[in-house]
Amino acid sequence: MRLARSIARANRLYHAEDAPEITDQEYDALVRRNAELEAAFPHLVRADSPSQDVGHEIAASPLSKVTHEVRMTSLDNAFAGEEVHEWIARVRRFLSLGADEPIAFTAEDKIDGLSCSLRYENGALVRAATRGDGQVGEDVTPNVAHIADIPAQLDGPAPAVFEIRGEVYMSKADFAALNAAQQKDGGKLFANPRNAAAGSLRQKDASVTAVRPLRFWAHGWGAASEVPGETQEEVVRRIEAWGLPVSPLFRRVSSAEELLAHYEAIAAERPDLPYEIDGVVYKVDRLDYQRRLGIVGKAPRWALAHKFPAERAETVLESIDIQVGRTGKLTPVGRLAPVLVGGVTVTNVTLHNRDEIERLGVRPGDRIVVQRAGDVIPQVVDNLTREVEREPYRFPDHCPECGSEAVAEEGEVDVRCTGGLICPAQRTERLKHFVSRSALDIDGLGEKTIDQFFAKGWLESPADIFRLKKRRDDILALEGWKDKSVDNLLASIETRREPDAARLLFGLGVRHVGAVTARDLMKYFHTLPALREAAEKARAGDEGPAAELTAIDGIGSAVVEALGDFFHEDHNRAVWDDILSEVSPPHYEVETKDSAVAGKTVVFTGKLETMSRDEAKAQAERLGAKASGSVSAKTDLVVAGPGAGSKLKKAADLGIEVIEEADWARIVAEAG
Repeated sequence: MRLARSIARANRLYHAEDAPEITDQEYDALVRRNAELEAAFPHLVRADSPSQDVGHEIAASPLSKVTHEVRMTSLDNAFAGEEVHEWIARVRRFLSLGADEPIAFTAEDKIDGLSCSLRYENGALVRAATRGDGQVGEDVTPNVAHIADIPAQLDGPAPAVFEIRGEVYMSKADFAALNAAQQKDGGKLFANPRNAAAGSLRQKDASVTAVRPLRFWAHGWGAASEVPGETQEEVVRRIEAWGLPVSPLFRRVSSAEELLAHYEAIAAERPDLPYEIDGVVYKVDRLDYQRRLGIVGKAPRWALAHKFPAERAETVLESIDIQVGRTGKLTPVGRLAPVLVGGVTVTNVTLHNRDEIERLGVRPGDRIVVQRAGDVIPQVVDNLTREVEREPYRFPDHCPECGSEAVAEEGEVDVRCTGGLICPAQRTERLKHFVSRSALDIDGLGEKTIDQFFAKGWLESPADIFRLKKRRDDILALEGWKDKSVDNLLASIETRREPDAARLLFGLGVRHVGAVTARDLMKYFHTLPALREAAEKARAGDEGPAAELTAIDGIGSAVVEALGDFFHEDHNRAVWDDILSEVSPPHYEVETKDSAVAGKTVVFTGKLETMSRDEAKAQAERLGAKASGSVSAKTDLVVAGPGAGSKLKKAADLGIEVIEEADWARIVAEAG
């Protein structure tokens, strides 16, 4: 399950948000591990397995959604020549072809761009859409009208319906020029040409796309009233004749040896190509063979992507800096003697965490091997001077920003600052969390306002929010603020003088204490001072309070340890005392009502359309039910929204009652 979640997160960040946080190689390794496990244990294949998904459901977007008539698939990957031979052997076995029977393939470079489908009707472009999750993409028709490579009308006779599929991309030179212009104007810099292309195409305002240097080339097709050819090569050449560019390295070959030779030829040309590529795509040439081979899971049996290894170079690690993230994580960053890797000058490299530094044995002054894995994130892959005698690097045990203790919890590799709200690296993000909807929910105090007030020195801790009334005239003097907006903000703050204790606890950002955990703690202790007393005694070694805490349903040792660590720090206690001098949370009680679900365990799954998941769980608690996150034999009821997957299947297997969100709303309404 952890593996599936990791792959799903990577898919979301790459396909839906254009913000990858792991390399292509790391992602490919996760996918390969998943495939190996599913091959070894087919009975354990999950309904929501990433092997069944293409791309990712599109994120919240101003662009309208488009359902693809023919699903847009992705490709299986190979990383070595042996795997290519195995793929060809599988194709032959599936088609019952003898070793001597001829079979042809096409091969072309795999450009690193954004998949796009162009629907032509009677030769006229009527719609363009991104891949999205393969079934549903985003309508980018006005945007592609500004891409010179995409004609509004095909050149020559064309079928009544023909969807041309390919990649929208940006050349290396255009990418460099765009980033230079963005830097000059103080705008966002793009990580790589693929992100730049995706960000430029997925614009609500097509005029933004119009000034971005996007290109397109075609490599296939989707829905078609008629296919103009009997082979992949014939159709691709027809698409080219209609006026759309195709890869200049597209070839038809007749053996595995020719495929691999073309792969090596493309790899040799790669550094000099004007665009970024990350491999070579092979396809069975005959379309009748493609139809027989079909699709398994998310990928066609008749196609394969042969990926390139990451590019590498040697340089010197000049220093190691520690950066503190908004959650307090200490991330080591290596500063390098500049080195050219894959056409890009690399000066910084992530060292991930303390354990990675120890594994590599790196110290300032070491000569190291760096690779741009997936041509995105530089990383260290080897230390060439590991054996040279030198003092080992000592990872800091105190935060470089605030001086608080920096510790790693048992079982975790990440070292985190315990400074919390007094750490300047974390403070503004913590303040934003404190006023968020799930915490104190203070209207008018958004991210920009918090940043502005923090820069003025008016907000140092949560308690300062309740002292803003003393700065009314100062706020009014700021650009954009009027009497009404200032008064509305201050009135919103005043309504939170008696906050819900669980929301206040959640808002303070104690590690491992989420909204549900905060409610569970407050249902037991009822007051914040009682919780603090138990946490402090537990940290001091008092077994009674420790056992009392862990006996609460849903509370484990990690939560107990996090609470103890929080109250161990003087500055956290000061922040705690300060906020409680400004607010007075009432005695915490969960009002429960007699209802049809009282005493039952309820699980919410899928997307809830009329309420948040937290709101639904709070409703269950008020109705005397227990909201659980997993389905088991103890579950009494499952409320399923759109997209419900494995939990819904498990509920059906166990014979558990399943209702829709509207049915749940009726239960809530009937309980009054």
